Formats: sequence, structure tokens, C-alpha cells
Amino acid sequence: MLVRVLSSSYLGIEPFLVEVEVDVTNGLPIFNIVGLGDATISESRDRIRSGIKNMGYLLEPRRIVVNLTPANIRKRGSHFDLPIAIGIMVGMKFISDYSGVLKDYLLMGELSLTGEVRRADGIISGVLLAKSKGFKGVIIPEENLEEASIIKDIEIIPVKNLRDVVKFIEEGVIRSKRITNSTNLSENLLDMWDVKGQIRAKRALEIVAAGGHNIIMIGAPGSGKSMLAKRLTTILPSMSEKEIIETTKIYSIAGELSDRVPIITNRPFRDPHHTSTASSIIGGGRTPKPGEISLANNGVLFLDEFTEFDRIVIESLREPLEEKRISITRSLGKMEFPAKIIFIAACNPCVLQ
Repeated sequence: MLVRVLSSSYLGIEPFLVEVEVDVTNGLPIFNIVGLGDATISESRDRIRSGIKNMGYLLEPRRIVVNLTPANIRKRGSHFDLPIAIGIMVGMKFISDYSGVLKDYLLMGELSLTGEVRRADGIISGVLLAKSKGFKGVIIPEENLEEASIIKDIEIIPVKNLRDVVKFIEEGVIRSKRITNSTNLSENLLDMWDVKGQIRAKRALEIVAAGGHNIIMIGAPGSGKSMLAKRLTTILPSMSEKEIIETTKIYSIAGELSDRVPIITNRPFRDPHHTSTASSIIGGGRTPKPGEISLANNGVLFLDEFTEFDRIVIESLREPLEEKRISITRSLGKMEFPAKIIFIAACNPCVLQ
């Protein structure tokens, strides 16, 4: 029996639709996943098998082949656990009436060995994709509910385990809820009011904040450079809804969100150590991921001890600061990451002897 379940993946930070095809037939018992999935997807076989079994369903030996379409684009992430598991359960007739839900909803979520649906990265990208493609809604882990709730005009179905998904597919009911007034859990405890004196330095930072300029601060150790830089975000304007969504999307894909900080509502402040590599600052890797400059998008990137950074890192900053974006080309294709930042550098003065 062939079953199609819809999900999503992303290249860089841009999402694309993935059709999870599950074929369950009689024959030599195997469980193969094809379609250029990464190691996380390959390892999902054991999580899915144990999760379905521990939810009380009897898995008979069958020939199971899973194809992730389009098959020519590499996919990564643990959020494919849920659509693959649901496809298998439908193929084995554990779920009866399913046609409408599988056509109208995107499924995303990681499975535990007990069948619980856990938090996954990149959920907000899938919600944005579902909205742009005209889907009715998304089925996601309950732990990702607050992150997904910032996207309006689409139905969000939070689930705790496979039984919740089965209940929604068969009966259309769930403990559906949407968080509308999220507490600002990323609140910055620092404030420019804490700084006494430093009149000229504070005036310079006011000009930086007003015009979105970059700045370099040169002064002796202990003169207050880092203290001032860390408080710049407190005098910047509040983030708009569009900026909150864009920044949260980047943090979600990078795996930087958590139960404590599910949404980025304050302007980010990133201060990587001077031993950081160029790929960690700019972004990249075999499968390109956002770097510190993209994680600081709509906020501040602070490089303390600027002269101690590697020459390649310093030279790599020129284009992102000019173009406000980063373009990375790999064999997978060309990916762009946003880099709309205020850049602050700090270093000690040169002492002539």
C-alpha cells in the first residue's frame, strides 16, 4: 500500500515541500529510507519502529520503503520521524480514515522510543511554507507550539504523542490551542541606564543606534568598551513582527531555540570569542548553516579583541557588511543568509615604546 504524507525541509533558511512516500507491502522484511536523507534520517528507523511498538501497535514483519521527494535534494533533520511513522501506520491500517488530513496538513516532529513527539528544529520554516502553499494547517510537537504560534492565519495542531496524531486524523479533534501573548523570555537584563559617565561614548552609540552605523571602540583594558557594547541593544527600537519571525526562523534552523527561549523577541546580541573560525562567524559547512553574523540579524555583532581575530575572519566581514547578506555556494546549490546587523569592534590601543 502506497501512502503519501507531506512535510518540509530547507536549504539555507528557505523551506521547500517534501513528499514522504511510504510503501508497505508483503515480502522480505526490510525498512529502507531513500531520497538523500542525512544520518539523522537514516537512524530514524529504530526510533520509529520502537515508538510505534511502544504506543501499543503490533508491527508485523513487512517490506517498508520510504522515499523523500524530491529525491535529488539532500534533506536533514529529525522532524521527518513523525510523517514517516504516520505513513507506516496508515500503510499497516492502524489508521482508517486519513485522506483529508494527509492532503491538507504538513507533519513535522521527532519521535522518542516511547512514541512521544519531541521538539524539532526548523518548525517555523515549515509553518511559513504551509501558509504560503495554502495548506489548512500543520501538525507539530507541543514543545514547538509557542514558536509556531507567531505565524497567523494557519491552524496549528500541537501533539504530545502518536496517539494524539491518530485521534486528530480519525476524529478531527485535539487539545488544540494557540499561544497569542507570549512572555518575552529573551529579555535583556542589561540597560544603558547602568552606565555612569562615558558621555562621549554613549553619544557615539546613540548615533550608531539612530543610523544603523558600525563602530570600532579603541581604549585601554577596563575602560568600558564591552560594557557599552552589550547595552547597545537596549536603546535600539523594538523588533517588528516581521523581524521577530525572520530572526526566530534563523534561530530555529540553527537549533538555538529552547523551552526557555522559544521566540526571539529582543534584538540579538552575539559576541563570539576571538578564536572562532571563519565558517562559525560567516556561516557555512558541508551543509551550510547560519553563522554568528546571521544569528545577529536585526541585532548586534560584537567582536571584542578585534585584532586577535584571524585575518580571514576580518576580511570575510567586508561583503556581508556592505551587502547585508551572505551568499554561500556549495555542491547542493547557492544559499543566502541575511546579515542586517550593527557591527561593533573593540580593541586595545597600540603602545609605542
